[in-house]
Amino acid sequence: MKRRQFIIKGVGAGLAGGFLTTFGGLSTIGLPANQGEYDLVAVRGGDAVGMFDRAIAELGGMGKFVKKGQKVVVKPNIGWDAPPERAANTNPQLISRIVRSCFEAGASEVVVFDHTCDEWVKCYNTSKIEEFARKGGAKILPGNTESYYKEVKIPGGKILKTTKVHQAFFDADVIINVPVLKHHSSTTVSLAMKNLMGVVWDRRFYHGNDLSQCIADFLYYRKPDLNIIDGYRMLTRNGPRGVSNTDAAELRALIAGKDIVAVDAAATLMFGEKPENIKHIKIAHEMGLGTMNLDSLSINRIKMS
Repeated sequence: MKRRQFIIKGVGAGLAGGFLTTFGGLSTIGLPANQGEYDLVAVRGGDAVGMFDRAIAELGGMGKFVKKGQKVVVKPNIGWDAPPERAANTNPQLISRIVRSCFEAGASEVVVFDHTCDEWVKCYNTSKIEEFARKGGAKILPGNTESYYKEVKIPGGKILKTTKVHQAFFDADVIINVPVLKHHSSTTVSLAMKNLMGVVWDRRFYHGNDLSQCIADFLYYRKPDLNIIDGYRMLTRNGPRGVSNTDAAELRALIAGKDIVAVDAAATLMFGEKPENIKHIKIAHEMGLGTMNLDSLSINRIKMS
């Protein structure tokens, strides 16, 4: 198949707090590809829904990831009792659109849940994710009691050997991981790999036994089929919850791809950090669970007008 010439499509506007004004270092790396064959798609300049629609089209459409009759889990970050403007949780309108896209591809069921940090009813309501996910047709499940979780083995895990995983995650045919791009006091950034802590019961084990290694180890159990980084608004400091709306900046960005390590590496560049400086990204790369070498991947960068 003939491969088309790769073209950098533009750069974004300036950001609050001194963050990068381009594709965060992505503009000089990556290989060319045809539509539907990209490893990663990075979009700037649109609204959350429009950027997702463009990204998923460039990846080959949702039908490439979701088949007729499959059960899908869409896993946002709903960890905090904070409004959308705070950027502590995933954009609710984006979640609604992803859910509808799954049904359009033929999904029989779409489940949305998170093991929240704050009280779960408040998190689901204040974030507006429950409201918008239901508008898309999703089934909403809590993650607040241990009875929802099933113990699984982590073959290959160096520290995380077993853990209890939410039954919905265990049962799903397809996992779509949708974190928000944000600062985290313990890991510098909280992205796709970190977002999977919301499907396990005992997060205290992670924090007490080498957090970064445990985050990487979990990928031995199951990797998401698609990772979508919501960077419409980015929490620039005081993460993972934020203190006020001034902690967030309007980045108007979205990154999507199958390789969870690569997606996190690309989002880290947009945050203004280097992937090799983020311990769990480096560990997962070295363990062969994905790649942070973005110059070996085909990346489509899109600037929406």
